[in-house]
Amino acid sequence: MKNKTKWKVDESHSEVGFKVKHMMISTVKGAFEDFNATVETENEDFKNANFSFTAKTDSINTKNDDRDKHLKSEDFFNAAKHPELTFKSKSYDGDKVVGDLTIAGVTKEVKLDMDFNGVAVDPYDQTKAGFEISGKISRKDFGLTWNAVTEAGSIVVSDTINMAIDLQFIKQ
Repeated sequence: MKNKTKWKVDESHSEVGFKVKHMMISTVKGAFEDFNATVETENEDFKNANFSFTAKTDSINTKNDDRDKHLKSEDFFNAAKHPELTFKSKSYDGDKVVGDLTIAGVTKEVKLDMDFNGVAVDPYDQTKAGFEISGKISRKDFGLTWNAVTEAGSIVVSDTINMAIDLQFIKQ
């Protein structure tokens, strides 16, 4: 059996972001500020690597304190009861990563686009690998169903969440 190479996330060069439509006329961006990710791989191309990810739900930041407080409440993430969201990969073929995403205690299999941007050695002699992950999930699949309707009949929060995740890992 080959040795597995372990990688840990480089938080200062990574971002876990998302975008969601607000009232179907504008896009709100947000991110989780407190997260961790690791990779174990046997291959330089990272195919079939094991990706693991956690984010603290109370670290959500949409640059609006009232909205962030609402997102942490029982209407959405219920951060007091479900302090983390997690992802564990099942497969990665070089284009798509498939795995179990758990949000607010509900686990669903998701398939996301994942671009491997390569490996490089930084000026401090650390070997790093970069990935860009994108895809769409339905928040309602995870029980995040709160919504409201404006007087004009527009839905306040879209069901579709667009993931925008940039991760850089440091070889251990």
